[in-house]
Amino acid sequence: MSHIPACLQPTEEDIERLLACLVHTGHRNCVPQMQRYVYSRRADGMHIIHLGRMWEKLMFAARLIAAVKNPADVCAISTRTYGERAVLKFARYTGANFCAGRFTPGTFTNQIQKNYMEPKLLVVCDPRADKQALIEASLVNIPVIAFCNVDTPTRFVDCVIPCNNRNRNALPILLWMLAREVLRMRGELVRDAKWDVMPDLFQYREPEEEEVAKVAEEEKTSETVSAPWGTTSAPTEEAVPVEAQPEAPKQDNPWA
Repeated sequence: MSHIPACLQPTEEDIERLLACLVHTGHRNCVPQMQRYVYSRRADGMHIIHLGRMWEKLMFAARLIAAVKNPADVCAISTRTYGERAVLKFARYTGANFCAGRFTPGTFTNQIQKNYMEPKLLVVCDPRADKQALIEASLVNIPVIAFCNVDTPTRFVDCVIPCNNRNRNALPILLWMLAREVLRMRGELVRDAKWDVMPDLFQYREPEEEEVAKVAEEEKTSETVSAPWGTTSAPTEEAVPVEAQPEAPKQDNPWA
């Protein structure tokens, strides 16, 4: 990482987070365009991505995004499920536009479409899954930043960020770091200060996990709201006996 200024160097905590999320693990296959980002190869044939070059491209991508005058002219796209939440959070904190889920054909080329947009910069989570968006971006000359694995074709991609884009934890942590660096370069966040947004907000969560977390939070709040010391339960009202009412006098039946 000697080509990066000292102020842009990653901290030990950043490196630990990248390693914990398996950002450096690639694929057994490698295209020639991604060979420059490979650090080594394991005995099982898995390629290891160079973290230093990955960090350089991440900082370069942050400079490209920060250079756009209007943040809404940046569009982040993710068709994969585990990248939708990260894209939404990235767009929220950076002010960018987003397209999470299925990409509607003609979003960049068909002007009569309801969701038509004209972004100046595109951030793609997976060029394979977001192929339609890449093709339309090439037709209208939109520069593209893409997270690419070692076996990902880099056609129509202008800025490659080498990483493991198939891991459910890798893309969220990278988008979190990218959003943090964009805010720092814009001057909205002090570089020495710690960002109060946790990386967990960018992580993909299964619906079952969200339900379990919601139940645990409700139980925690119910335990905290308890009666203070020295208080007793409210006295209950004693049952008031009901007085017996006198029986009505019997009448003779004239038809007897």
